Amino acid sequence: MHLTQNRYFLACLSAFLLWLAWPPMPYTSFLLFVAFVPLLFAVKAIQTSDLRKKGRKVFGLAFLSFVLWNTASIYWVFNSLHAAMPLPAALAISLIPFGLGALLMAIAFWGYYAVSQVLNKTWSYAALLCFWISYEYLHQSWDLAFPWMNLGNGFAQSHQLVQWYEYTGVYGGTLWVLLANIFLFEALRQKSRKLGLIGLAWIIVPAVFSLIRYETYTEKINPANVVVVQPNVDPYQKYGSVSPEQQVARLIDLSQKQAQPNTEFFIWPETAIVGFTDEEQIRANALYWQVLNFLQPYSNANVISGIESYKNFRKDSVDNAQYDPGLGNFLVPYNSAIQIENSAQVQFYHKSKLVPGVEQLPFPRFFSFFKSAFSAFGGSTGGYGKQLKPSVFYAQSGMGVSPIICYESIWGGYVAESVQNGAGFIAIITNDAWWGNTSGKDQHLAFAKLRAIENRRWVARSANTGISGFINQRGDVVMQSGWWVPAALKADINLNEEQTIYTQYGDVLAILGCSAALALVLLTFYMRYKLKSSFKTS
Repeated sequence: MHLTQNRYFLACLSAFLLWLAWPPMPYTSFLLFVAFVPLLFAVKAIQTSDLRKKGRKVFGLAFLSFVLWNTASIYWVFNSLHAAMPLPAALAISLIPFGLGALLMAIAFWGYYAVSQVLNKTWSYAALLCFWISYEYLHQSWDLAFPWMNLGNGFAQSHQLVQWYEYTGVYGGTLWVLLANIFLFEALRQKSRKLGLIGLAWIIVPAVFSLIRYETYTEKINPANVVVVQPNVDPYQKYGSVSPEQQVARLIDLSQKQAQPNTEFFIWPETAIVGFTDEEQIRANALYWQVLNFLQPYSNANVISGIESYKNFRKDSVDNAQYDPGLGNFLVPYNSAIQIENSAQVQFYHKSKLVPGVEQLPFPRFFSFFKSAFSAFGGSTGGYGKQLKPSVFYAQSGMGVSPIICYESIWGGYVAESVQNGAGFIAIITNDAWWGNTSGKDQHLAFAKLRAIENRRWVARSANTGISGFINQRGDVVMQSGWWVPAALKADINLNEEQTIYTQYGDVLAILGCSAALALVLLTFYMRYKLKSSFKTS
Protein backbone atom coordinates (compact mmCIF):
# COMPACT_ATOMS: atom_id res chain seq x y z
CA MET A 1 0.00 0.00 0.00
CA HIS A 2 1.26 3.51 -0.79
CA LEU A 3 2.63 5.50 2.13
CA THR A 4 0.00 8.25 1.79
CA GLN A 5 -2.74 5.65 2.14
CA ASN A 6 -0.92 4.02 5.04
CA ARG A 7 -0.11 7.23 6.91
CA TYR A 8 -2.43 6.50 9.84
CA PHE A 9 -0.68 3.20 10.44
CA LEU A 10 2.68 5.00 10.43
CA ALA A 11 1.41 7.61 12.89
CA CYS A 12 0.15 4.88 15.22
CA LEU A 13 3.44 3.00 14.86
CA SER A 14 5.36 6.09 16.02
CA ALA A 15 3.00 6.41 19.01
CA PHE A 16 3.52 2.74 19.88
CA LEU A 17 7.32 3.01 19.69
CA LEU A 18 7.33 6.17 21.82
CA TRP A 19 5.17 4.50 24.46
CA LEU A 20 7.30 1.35 24.40
CA ALA A 21 10.44 3.45 24.92
CA TRP A 22 8.97 5.51 27.76
CA PRO A 23 9.62 4.90 31.48
CA PRO A 24 9.03 2.72 33.34
CA MET A 25 9.58 0.30 30.46
CA PRO A 26 12.99 -1.35 31.09
CA TYR A 27 15.75 -1.62 28.47
CA THR A 28 13.73 0.02 25.67
CA SER A 29 14.96 3.62 25.72
CA PHE A 30 16.94 3.01 22.49
CA LEU A 31 13.60 2.93 20.61
CA LEU A 32 13.43 6.70 21.02
CA PHE A 33 16.12 6.94 18.33
CA VAL A 34 13.76 5.44 15.71
CA ALA A 35 10.31 6.29 17.08
CA PHE A 36 9.82 9.41 14.93
CA VAL A 37 10.96 7.73 11.69
CA PRO A 38 7.52 6.30 10.72
CA LEU A 39 5.88 9.69 11.32
CA LEU A 40 8.55 11.44 9.25
CA PHE A 41 7.86 9.02 6.39
CA ALA A 42 4.14 9.75 6.67
CA VAL A 43 4.74 13.51 6.55
CA LYS A 44 7.08 13.15 3.57
CA ALA A 45 4.47 11.08 1.74
CA ILE A 46 1.84 13.79 2.27
CA GLN A 47 4.31 16.48 1.22
CA THR A 48 5.06 14.79 -2.10
CA SER A 49 1.47 13.71 -2.82
CA ASP A 50 -1.28 15.50 -4.76
CA LEU A 51 -3.51 15.66 -1.68
CA ARG A 52 -5.24 18.97 -0.90
CA LYS A 53 -4.76 20.92 2.35
CA LYS A 54 -1.53 19.12 3.13
CA GLY A 55 -0.71 21.28 6.16
CA ARG A 56 -3.94 20.26 7.90
CA LYS A 57 -3.28 16.60 7.17
CA VAL A 58 0.25 16.83 8.59
CA PHE A 59 -1.07 18.52 11.71
CA GLY A 60 -3.87 15.98 12.17
CA LEU A 61 -1.55 13.04 11.69
CA ALA A 62 0.98 14.39 14.18
CA PHE A 63 -1.75 15.13 16.71
CA LEU A 64 -3.11 11.59 16.40
CA SER A 65 0.32 10.12 17.05
CA PHE A 66 1.12 12.33 20.01
CA VAL A 67 -2.25 12.14 21.73
CA LEU A 68 -2.02 8.33 21.62
CA TRP A 69 1.50 8.44 23.08
CA ASN A 70 0.57 10.92 25.81
CA THR A 71 -2.58 9.11 26.85
CA ALA A 72 -0.88 5.71 27.00
CA SER A 73 2.04 7.07 29.03
CA ILE A 74 0.29 9.33 31.54
CA TYR A 75 -3.15 7.76 31.84
CA TRP A 76 -2.62 7.79 35.62
CA VAL A 77 -3.09 11.59 35.76
CA PHE A 78 -6.82 11.00 35.85
CA ASN A 79 -6.43 9.04 39.11
CA SER A 80 -4.83 11.98 40.89
CA LEU A 81 -7.41 14.44 39.60
CA HIS A 82 -10.36 12.21 40.44
CA ALA A 83 -8.98 11.89 43.97
CA ALA A 84 -9.04 15.67 44.40
CA MET A 85 -12.35 16.48 42.71
CA PRO A 86 -15.52 14.88 41.30
CA LEU A 87 -15.61 13.03 37.99
CA PRO A 88 -16.77 15.88 35.68
CA ALA A 89 -14.00 18.23 36.80
CA ALA A 90 -11.41 15.43 36.72
CA LEU A 91 -12.36 14.49 33.15
CA ALA A 92 -12.25 18.11 32.02
CA ILE A 93 -8.87 18.86 33.56
CA SER A 94 -7.41 15.56 32.30
CA LEU A 95 -7.62 17.06 28.83
CA ILE A 96 -4.80 19.44 29.80
CA PRO A 97 -2.00 16.84 30.02
CA PHE A 98 -3.53 14.40 27.51
CA GLY A 99 -4.54 16.84 24.81
CA LEU A 100 -2.64 20.07 25.34
CA GLY A 101 0.79 18.47 25.28
CA ALA A 102 -0.11 16.57 22.12
CA LEU A 103 -1.44 19.78 20.58
CA LEU A 104 1.83 21.62 21.23
CA MET A 105 3.86 18.71 19.86
CA ALA A 106 1.68 18.68 16.73
CA ILE A 107 2.17 22.43 16.27
CA ALA A 108 5.94 21.92 16.43
CA PHE A 109 5.70 19.20 13.80
CA TRP A 110 3.42 21.29 11.61
CA GLY A 111 5.94 24.14 11.92
CA TYR A 112 8.62 21.84 10.54
CA TYR A 113 6.37 21.11 7.54
CA ALA A 114 5.55 24.81 7.03
CA VAL A 115 9.24 25.76 6.97
CA SER A 116 9.96 22.95 4.50
CA GLN A 117 7.57 24.61 2.05
CA VAL A 118 9.72 27.72 1.68
CA LEU A 119 13.21 26.73 2.87
CA ASN A 120 15.51 23.85 2.09
CA LYS A 121 15.74 20.53 3.94
CA THR A 122 18.51 21.63 6.29
CA TRP A 123 16.52 24.64 7.46
CA SER A 124 13.37 22.59 7.91
CA TYR A 125 15.15 20.03 10.10
CA ALA A 126 16.67 22.87 12.11
CA ALA A 127 13.13 24.15 12.54
CA LEU A 128 11.96 20.76 13.84
CA LEU A 129 14.71 20.77 16.47
CA CYS A 130 14.13 24.37 17.53
CA PHE A 131 10.32 24.25 17.49
CA TRP A 132 10.26 21.04 19.54
CA ILE A 133 12.68 22.40 22.14
CA SER A 134 10.65 25.62 22.25
CA TYR A 135 7.45 23.63 22.88
CA GLU A 136 9.14 21.79 25.75
CA TYR A 137 10.45 25.02 27.28
CA LEU A 138 7.07 26.73 26.93
CA HIS A 139 5.34 23.77 28.51
CA GLN A 140 7.48 24.11 31.62
CA SER A 141 7.20 27.88 31.85
CA TRP A 142 3.53 28.85 31.72
CA ASP A 143 0.50 28.36 33.97
CA LEU A 144 -0.46 25.10 32.22
CA ALA A 145 3.01 23.63 32.73
CA PHE A 146 3.45 19.86 32.48
CA PRO A 147 7.02 18.99 31.39
CA TRP A 148 6.56 15.30 32.19
CA MET A 149 6.78 14.26 28.53
CA ASN A 150 9.96 16.13 27.57
CA LEU A 151 11.90 13.74 25.33
CA GLY A 152 15.03 13.91 27.46
CA ASN A 153 13.09 12.34 30.34
CA GLY A 154 12.82 9.17 28.27
CA PHE A 155 16.28 8.03 29.38
CA ALA A 156 15.40 7.95 33.07
CA GLN A 157 15.42 4.14 33.01
CA SER A 158 18.75 4.11 31.16
CA HIS A 159 20.53 6.79 33.16
CA GLN A 160 23.91 5.17 32.45
CA LEU A 161 23.58 6.53 28.88
CA VAL A 162 23.02 10.17 29.84
CA GLN A 163 25.69 10.99 32.39
CA TRP A 164 26.43 14.03 30.23
CA TYR A 165 23.20 15.61 31.48
CA GLU A 166 25.53 17.25 34.00
CA TYR A 167 26.39 19.55 31.07
CA THR A 168 23.14 19.86 29.11
CA GLY A 169 20.21 18.71 31.24
CA VAL A 170 17.30 16.89 29.62
CA TYR A 171 17.26 19.24 26.63
CA GLY A 172 20.48 17.61 25.49
CA GLY A 173 18.53 14.35 25.44
CA THR A 174 15.80 15.94 23.33
CA LEU A 175 18.39 17.10 20.80
CA TRP A 176 20.03 13.64 20.85
CA VAL A 177 16.74 11.88 20.06
CA LEU A 178 15.51 14.20 17.32
CA LEU A 179 18.79 14.38 15.41
CA ALA A 180 19.18 10.59 15.55
CA ASN A 181 15.70 10.16 14.05
CA ILE A 182 16.46 12.71 11.31
CA PHE A 183 19.73 11.01 10.33
CA LEU A 184 18.18 7.54 10.26
CA PHE A 185 15.10 8.73 8.36
CA GLU A 186 17.24 10.35 5.67
CA ALA A 187 19.51 7.27 5.52
CA LEU A 188 16.50 5.03 4.87
CA ARG A 189 14.83 7.46 2.47
CA GLN A 190 17.98 8.03 0.40
CA LYS A 191 19.33 4.51 0.99
CA SER A 192 22.52 6.21 2.09
CA ARG A 193 25.05 4.15 4.03
CA LYS A 194 26.99 7.32 4.84
CA LEU A 195 24.03 8.97 6.55
CA GLY A 196 23.28 5.73 8.34
CA LEU A 197 26.81 5.62 9.74
CA ILE A 198 26.58 9.27 10.78
CA GLY A 199 23.32 8.51 12.57
CA LEU A 200 24.81 5.53 14.38
CA ALA A 201 27.86 7.58 15.37
CA TRP A 202 25.57 10.30 16.69
CA ILE A 203 23.93 7.69 18.92
CA ILE A 204 26.99 5.66 19.91
CA VAL A 205 29.58 8.35 20.69
CA PRO A 206 27.56 10.14 23.46
CA ALA A 207 26.48 6.76 24.84
CA VAL A 208 30.07 5.47 25.05
CA PHE A 209 31.25 8.73 26.62
CA SER A 210 28.45 8.43 29.16
CA LEU A 211 29.24 4.82 30.02
CA ILE A 212 32.89 5.72 30.59
CA ARG A 213 31.84 8.66 32.75
CA TYR A 214 29.49 6.39 34.68
CA GLU A 215 32.17 3.78 35.37
CA THR A 216 34.87 6.28 36.32
CA TYR A 217 32.82 8.79 38.33
CA THR A 218 33.72 8.71 42.01
CA GLU A 219 32.10 10.59 44.84
CA LYS A 220 34.13 12.56 47.34
CA ILE A 221 33.67 11.08 50.80
CA ASN A 222 31.67 13.63 52.80
CA PRO A 223 29.07 11.57 54.67
CA ALA A 224 25.85 12.63 56.35
CA ASN A 225 23.40 10.21 57.91
CA VAL A 226 19.88 10.69 56.57
CA VAL A 227 16.62 8.84 57.31
CA VAL A 228 13.64 8.90 54.93
CA VAL A 229 10.23 7.91 56.28
CA GLN A 230 7.23 6.40 54.48
CA PRO A 231 4.26 6.51 56.90
CA ASN A 232 1.81 4.92 54.44
CA VAL A 233 -1.18 6.99 55.46
CA ASP A 234 -4.17 6.38 53.21
CA PRO A 235 -4.84 9.81 51.65
CA TYR A 236 -8.58 9.28 52.04
CA GLN A 237 -8.10 8.86 55.81
CA LYS A 238 -5.49 11.58 56.15
CA TYR A 239 -8.05 14.25 56.96
CA GLY A 240 -10.53 12.14 58.88
CA SER A 241 -10.17 8.92 60.85
CA VAL A 242 -6.46 9.37 61.69
CA SER A 243 -5.79 12.44 63.82
CA PRO A 244 -2.84 14.76 63.07
CA GLU A 245 -1.25 13.75 66.40
CA GLN A 246 -1.50 10.06 65.50
CA GLN A 247 0.05 10.70 62.10
CA VAL A 248 3.01 12.55 63.63
CA ALA A 249 3.37 9.78 66.22
CA ARG A 250 3.58 7.23 63.41
CA LEU A 251 6.28 9.29 61.68
CA ILE A 252 8.24 9.56 64.91
CA ASP A 253 7.96 5.83 65.62
CA LEU A 254 9.26 4.92 62.15
CA SER A 255 12.04 7.51 62.42
CA GLN A 256 13.23 6.17 65.77
CA LYS A 257 13.63 2.68 64.33
CA GLN A 258 16.37 3.93 61.99
CA ALA A 259 17.75 6.85 63.98
CA GLN A 260 21.41 7.01 64.99
CA PRO A 261 23.19 9.43 67.33
CA ASN A 262 24.76 11.08 64.29
CA THR A 263 21.59 11.29 62.16
CA GLU A 264 21.42 14.78 60.68
CA PHE A 265 18.17 14.73 58.73
CA PHE A 266 14.84 12.95 59.05
CA ILE A 267 12.86 13.45 55.81
CA TRP A 268 9.06 13.13 56.04
CA PRO A 269 6.70 13.27 53.03
CA GLU A 270 4.51 15.96 51.51
CA THR A 271 1.76 17.26 53.87
CA ALA A 272 2.89 14.81 56.55
CA ILE A 273 1.90 17.45 59.13
CA VAL A 274 -1.77 18.08 58.40
CA GLY A 275 -4.17 20.79 59.52
CA PHE A 276 -3.44 24.29 58.25
CA THR A 277 -0.87 25.91 60.55
CA ASP A 278 -0.26 29.62 61.05
CA GLU A 279 3.45 30.04 60.25
CA GLU A 280 3.79 32.97 62.63
CA GLN A 281 2.35 30.87 65.48
CA ILE A 282 4.23 27.65 64.70
CA ARG A 283 6.01 27.61 68.09
CA ALA A 284 2.63 27.51 69.82
CA ASN A 285 1.52 24.50 67.76
CA ALA A 286 1.21 21.15 69.58
CA LEU A 287 2.49 19.19 66.55
CA TYR A 288 5.61 21.36 66.45
CA TRP A 289 6.35 20.50 70.08
CA GLN A 290 5.70 16.85 69.37
CA VAL A 291 8.43 16.96 66.72
CA LEU A 292 10.77 19.07 68.85
CA ASN A 293 10.53 16.61 71.76
CA PHE A 294 11.37 13.76 69.39
CA LEU A 295 14.54 15.59 68.30
CA GLN A 296 15.92 16.12 71.83
CA PRO A 297 18.16 12.99 71.87
CA TYR A 298 19.65 13.87 68.47
CA SER A 299 21.57 17.07 68.99
CA ASN A 300 22.49 17.70 65.34
CA ALA A 301 19.31 16.39 63.77
CA ASN A 302 16.70 18.21 61.69
CA VAL A 303 13.25 17.19 60.51
CA ILE A 304 12.22 18.23 57.02
CA SER A 305 8.53 17.59 56.50
CA GLY A 306 5.66 18.56 54.28
CA ILE A 307 3.14 20.76 56.07
CA GLU A 308 -0.04 22.65 55.24
CA SER A 309 0.56 26.21 56.34
CA TYR A 310 -0.76 29.73 55.86
CA LYS A 311 0.30 33.33 56.38
CA ASN A 312 -1.86 36.27 57.39
CA PHE A 313 -2.09 39.54 55.48
CA ARG A 314 -3.90 42.71 56.48
CA LYS A 315 -5.28 43.26 53.01
CA ASP A 316 -5.80 41.50 49.70
CA SER A 317 -2.26 42.39 48.63
CA VAL A 318 -1.05 39.07 47.22
CA ASP A 319 -2.34 36.48 44.78
CA ASN A 320 -4.65 33.79 46.21
CA ALA A 321 -5.39 35.81 49.36
CA GLN A 322 -8.66 34.60 50.91
CA TYR A 323 -10.72 36.58 53.41
CA ASP A 324 -11.26 34.88 56.75
CA PRO A 325 -14.23 36.47 58.57
CA GLY A 326 -13.24 34.80 61.83
CA LEU A 327 -9.79 36.38 61.85
CA GLY A 328 -10.93 39.56 60.14
CA ASN A 329 -8.03 39.51 57.69
CA PHE A 330 -6.74 37.80 54.56
CA LEU A 331 -4.75 34.59 54.53
CA VAL A 332 -2.84 32.65 51.91
CA PRO A 333 -2.57 28.84 52.25
CA TYR A 334 0.55 27.01 51.08
CA ASN A 335 1.69 23.50 50.30
CA SER A 336 4.91 23.87 52.26
CA ALA A 337 8.04 22.22 53.56
CA ILE A 338 9.24 22.96 57.08
CA GLN A 339 12.58 22.37 58.75
CA ILE A 340 12.53 21.94 62.54
CA GLU A 341 15.76 21.66 64.53
CA ASN A 342 16.96 21.58 68.14
CA SER A 343 16.64 25.32 68.49
CA ALA A 344 14.05 28.04 68.08
CA GLN A 345 14.94 28.29 64.38
CA VAL A 346 12.17 27.22 61.97
CA GLN A 347 12.40 27.47 58.18
CA PHE A 348 9.56 27.33 55.64
CA TYR A 349 9.54 26.79 51.92
CA HIS A 350 6.37 27.26 49.83
CA LYS A 351 5.85 24.98 46.85
CA SER A 352 6.47 26.96 43.66
CA LYS A 353 5.47 24.60 40.84
CA LEU A 354 1.77 24.07 41.53
CA VAL A 355 -0.33 21.51 39.69
CA PRO A 356 -2.62 23.28 37.16
CA GLY A 357 -6.29 22.81 37.93
CA VAL A 358 -5.68 21.20 41.33
CA GLU A 359 -3.37 23.53 43.24
CA GLN A 360 -3.65 26.64 41.12
CA LEU A 361 -6.03 28.23 38.67
CA PRO A 362 -4.21 28.78 35.35
CA PHE A 363 -4.12 32.42 34.22
CA PRO A 364 -6.07 33.59 37.29
CA ARG A 365 -6.67 37.14 36.08
CA PHE A 366 -8.41 35.84 32.97
CA PHE A 367 -10.18 32.81 34.45
CA SER A 368 -11.05 34.19 37.88
CA PHE A 369 -14.74 33.50 37.23
CA PHE A 370 -13.93 29.73 37.31
CA LYS A 371 -12.99 29.78 41.00
CA SER A 372 -16.53 29.44 42.25
CA ALA A 373 -17.25 26.67 39.74
CA PHE A 374 -14.29 24.58 40.88
CA SER A 375 -15.16 25.24 44.50
CA ALA A 376 -18.59 23.76 43.81
CA PHE A 377 -16.92 20.73 42.22
CA GLY A 378 -14.93 20.21 45.40
CA GLY A 379 -11.52 20.99 43.95
CA SER A 380 -8.95 23.35 45.42
CA THR A 381 -8.18 25.19 42.21
CA GLY A 382 -6.68 28.59 42.79
CA GLY A 383 -6.35 27.86 46.50
CA TYR A 384 -2.59 27.85 47.07
CA GLY A 385 -0.03 30.59 47.13
CA LYS A 386 3.55 30.02 46.01
CA GLN A 387 7.01 31.49 46.14
CA LEU A 388 8.79 32.38 42.92
CA LYS A 389 12.35 31.33 43.74
CA PRO A 390 13.63 28.07 45.23
CA SER A 391 14.97 27.92 48.78
CA VAL A 392 17.71 26.05 50.58
CA PHE A 393 17.27 24.83 54.14
CA TYR A 394 20.39 25.19 56.27
CA ALA A 395 21.13 23.09 59.33
CA GLN A 396 22.98 24.40 62.39
CA SER A 397 26.10 22.70 61.02
CA GLY A 398 25.86 24.84 57.87
CA MET A 399 24.78 21.93 55.69
CA GLY A 400 22.33 22.95 52.95
CA VAL A 401 19.55 20.88 51.40
CA SER A 402 17.18 21.60 48.50
CA PRO A 403 13.56 20.99 49.59
CA ILE A 404 11.66 19.85 46.52
CA ILE A 405 7.93 19.15 46.79
CA CYS A 406 6.43 16.44 44.56
CA TYR A 407 5.74 17.80 41.05
CA GLU A 408 8.68 20.25 41.29
CA SER A 409 11.17 17.41 40.80
CA ILE A 410 10.32 17.41 37.07
CA TRP A 411 11.88 20.88 36.59
CA GLY A 412 15.59 20.35 36.05
CA GLY A 413 16.34 24.06 35.88
CA TYR A 414 14.41 24.84 39.05
CA VAL A 415 16.16 22.11 41.04
CA ALA A 416 19.52 23.28 39.66
CA GLU A 417 18.78 26.85 40.79
CA SER A 418 18.10 25.55 44.29
CA VAL A 419 21.32 23.53 44.32
CA GLN A 420 23.20 26.58 43.04
CA ASN A 421 22.19 28.37 46.24
CA GLY A 422 24.30 26.02 48.33
CA ALA A 423 22.58 22.66 48.72
CA GLY A 424 24.70 19.60 49.40
CA PHE A 425 21.89 17.16 48.60
CA ILE A 426 18.30 17.14 47.33
CA ALA A 427 15.30 16.13 49.47
CA ILE A 428 12.18 15.23 47.48
CA ILE A 429 9.01 14.99 49.56
CA THR A 430 5.92 13.71 47.80
CA ASN A 431 2.59 11.95 48.11
CA ASP A 432 2.14 9.71 45.07
CA ALA A 433 -0.77 7.84 46.65
CA TRP A 434 -3.31 9.78 44.58
CA TRP A 435 -2.00 8.09 41.43
CA GLY A 436 -2.55 4.59 42.80
CA ASN A 437 -0.39 1.61 41.93
CA THR A 438 0.25 2.85 38.38
CA SER A 439 3.31 3.69 36.32
CA GLY A 440 3.06 7.30 37.53
CA LYS A 441 4.87 6.57 40.79
CA ASP A 442 7.60 4.65 38.92
CA GLN A 443 8.10 7.45 36.39
CA HIS A 444 8.30 10.00 39.19
CA LEU A 445 11.02 8.01 40.95
CA ALA A 446 12.92 7.47 37.69
CA PHE A 447 12.91 11.17 36.80
CA ALA A 448 14.56 11.94 40.16
CA LYS A 449 17.62 10.03 38.90
CA LEU A 450 18.09 12.70 36.23
CA ARG A 451 18.13 15.45 38.87
CA ALA A 452 20.90 13.55 40.68
CA ILE A 453 23.00 13.36 37.51
CA GLU A 454 22.40 16.97 36.43
CA ASN A 455 23.63 18.31 39.76
CA ARG A 456 25.80 15.41 41.00
CA ARG A 457 23.86 15.40 44.25
CA TRP A 458 22.36 12.58 46.26
CA VAL A 459 18.57 12.51 46.32
CA ALA A 460 16.75 11.48 49.49
CA ARG A 461 13.15 10.74 48.56
CA SER A 462 10.30 10.44 51.06
CA ALA A 463 6.93 9.42 49.60
CA ASN A 464 3.85 8.90 51.74
CA THR A 465 2.99 5.48 50.29
CA GLY A 466 6.09 4.91 48.15
CA ILE A 467 8.39 4.79 46.46
CA SER A 468 10.89 6.20 48.97
CA GLY A 469 14.62 5.75 48.76
CA PHE A 470 18.08 7.10 48.03
CA ILE A 471 19.73 7.92 44.69
CA ASN A 472 23.46 8.50 44.44
CA GLN A 473 25.34 11.07 42.36
CA ARG A 474 25.52 8.71 39.35
CA GLY A 475 21.74 8.30 39.33
CA ASP A 476 21.69 4.79 40.82
CA VAL A 477 18.78 3.94 43.10
CA VAL A 478 20.85 2.44 45.91
CA MET A 479 17.93 1.76 48.24
CA GLN A 480 14.16 1.89 47.89
CA SER A 481 11.01 0.91 49.71
CA GLY A 482 8.06 -1.10 48.53
CA TRP A 483 4.74 0.38 47.52
CA TRP A 484 1.98 0.89 50.08
CA VAL A 485 3.91 -0.30 53.14
CA PRO A 486 5.13 1.68 56.16
CA ALA A 487 8.90 1.98 56.02
CA ALA A 488 11.94 3.95 57.10
CA LEU A 489 15.31 3.79 55.36
CA LYS A 490 18.66 5.20 56.36
CA ALA A 491 21.85 5.87 54.42
CA ASP A 492 25.15 7.65 54.76
CA ILE A 493 25.02 9.91 51.76
CA ASN A 494 27.91 11.97 50.38
CA LEU A 495 27.40 15.71 50.30
CA ASN A 496 28.80 17.62 47.34
CA GLU A 497 29.79 21.28 47.15
CA GLU A 498 31.00 21.34 43.53
CA GLN A 499 28.62 22.66 40.88
CA THR A 500 28.19 21.08 37.49
CA ILE A 501 27.96 23.07 34.27
CA TYR A 502 24.21 22.46 34.26
CA THR A 503 23.84 23.60 37.87
CA GLN A 504 25.58 26.86 37.00
CA TYR A 505 23.85 27.62 33.69
CA GLY A 506 20.59 25.67 33.76
CA ASP A 507 18.47 25.41 30.62
CA VAL A 508 20.65 27.64 28.43
CA LEU A 509 20.33 25.09 25.60
CA ALA A 510 16.55 25.52 25.62
CA ILE A 511 16.83 29.31 25.64
CA LEU A 512 19.13 29.17 22.61
CA GLY A 513 16.64 26.85 20.89
CA CYS A 514 13.79 29.28 21.53
CA SER A 515 15.83 32.18 20.14
CA ALA A 516 16.66 30.18 17.02
CA ALA A 517 13.00 29.18 16.64
CA LEU A 518 11.93 32.82 16.66
CA ALA A 519 14.55 33.65 14.03
CA LEU A 520 13.32 30.76 11.85
CA VAL A 521 9.71 31.95 12.12
CA LEU A 522 10.71 35.44 10.98
CA LEU A 523 12.84 34.01 8.15
CA THR A 524 9.96 31.79 7.02
CA PHE A 525 7.51 34.72 6.90
CA TYR A 526 10.07 36.76 4.98
CA MET A 527 10.62 33.99 2.42
CA ARG A 528 6.88 33.48 2.00
CA TYR A 529 6.51 37.21 1.40
CA LYS A 530 9.29 37.13 -1.19
CA LEU A 531 7.74 34.15 -2.98
CA LYS A 532 4.34 35.85 -3.14
CA SER A 533 5.91 39.09 -4.38
CA SER A 534 7.87 37.33 -7.11
CA PHE A 535 4.76 35.38 -8.14
CA LYS A 536 2.73 38.60 -8.49
CA THR A 537 5.53 40.26 -10.49
CA SER A 538 5.77 37.37 -12.92
